[in-house]
Amino acid sequence: MTTALREQICLLAKSMFDRGLTGGSTGNISARTEDGGLLVSPTGTSFGRLDPARLSHFDASGRLIDGDPPTKEMPLHAAFYETRSTAGAVVHLHSCHSVAWSMMPDVDADNFLPPMTPYAIMKLGRVKLLPFYRPGDPAMGEAVRGLAGKRSAVMLANHGPVVAGKDVEAACNAIEELEDTARLAMLMHGIPARMLDAAQVRDLVAHFDIEWDD
Repeated sequence: MTTALREQICLLAKSMFDRGLTGGSTGNISARTEDGGLLVSPTGTSFGRLDPARLSHFDASGRLIDGDPPTKEMPLHAAFYETRSTAGAVVHLHSCHSVAWSMMPDVDADNFLPPMTPYAIMKLGRVKLLPFYRPGDPAMGEAVRGLAGKRSAVMLANHGPVVAGKDVEAACNAIEELEDTARLAMLMHGIPARMLDAAQVRDLVAHFDIEWDD
C-alpha cells in the first residue's frame, strides 16, 4: 500500500518547510514503493502544501502511471537510485546555511562538511561538493553517476544538498544533519574551533561501519 508512504512524504516535507529548511516551491523528494516504483513530489509544488493524492507515481519500469508531472530534478533522483542499491528515498533542499557554506572559497570539495560533530559523519559519510549546474540540467545526474554510488550525499554548489537514505525518514534526518552542520560551520568560520581530529573520525568510521572512501 502506498497510502501510508504518500502521507509520510507529505508530513516530513511540510515539517521541513515549516522550519524554514526549504522555501517557496523549492526542493523535491522521492521514495521507493514496495513494488519497486517511485513516489515523487510534482514539479512546481511547495513542500508545505504537497497533496498525497497528487504525488507523481512511477511504476518499476520508470513509467508515470498517475499523479501530476514530476520535479524537473528527476535525473538527479534517478542517478542515486541507479547507483546505490540501498537508496529507498532521495531528498533535495535549498537550505540556507548549506548553500552559504558551498560558496566559501576554502571548502574541501571532496569532504564538504568539516568534522565538527559525530552525527554528520555517522549519517552522511563524506559529502561531495559538486560544481554549479543549471537547475534541471541532466548533467547533475551524470555527475552523481560519476561517483559510482560511493556517496550518499552531495552538495550542489550555489544550489542545495541532495541526500539518499534507506527510507524517507532516514533521508530527511540526514539532510537536516547536513544543514545543521553547515550552520555550525558558518557560525564558527574564522574562529579557531576544536574540530574532531583524524583519529576520532577514524574511530567513528570503524565503530559505526560508515561509508568513507579515501
